[in-house]
Amino acid sequence: MTDGKVLVAGVGNIFLGDDGFGVETVRRLREHPLPADVELLDVGVRGVHLAYRLLDGYRMLVLVDATARGGEPGTVYLIEADTGPVAAPVLDGHRMGPDAVLALLGTLAAGTGGSPPGRVLVVGCEPESLEEGIGLSAPVAAAVEEAVRMVLRTVGARPQANREASSC
Repeated sequence: MTDGKVLVAGVGNIFLGDDGFGVETVRRLREHPLPADVELLDVGVRGVHLAYRLLDGYRMLVLVDATARGGEPGTVYLIEADTGPVAAPVLDGHRMGPDAVLALLGTLAAGTGGSPPGRVLVVGCEPESLEEGIGLSAPVAAAVEEAVRMVLRTVGARPQANREASSC
């Protein structure tokens, strides 16, 4: 059982440009020391897997994802997700966004007796392009480090100093 733990989950499709933001951010987070109660998970497009994983009783979930909210591309957001009742999810194993995952989680928890996280945060980045193609656009790639720092602060970790600067 993982009571009291925090899960940081990077979601998105790396084959759709900036949709790979969450996956890249979690990859970069692996370079930093994290508190013992924090787990990193590269979810990619496996939303159903994430919903089942969350039944293990995490106290907090931090989702990292491309999040279109109308800002400038590369804008990083910290959003407190509403964990109240939501509409039944459309189950599509390859296109389940965070809202569908949370809806499925509520359904699974009710059916299994599992418990969803007490708090859900989203570290999101305004995408420039979600067209087919591998690689982040320049503004979203530049925002990854800001997102890493935001996640580290959120989970109570200290960001490491820039390795290049510290090796002088």
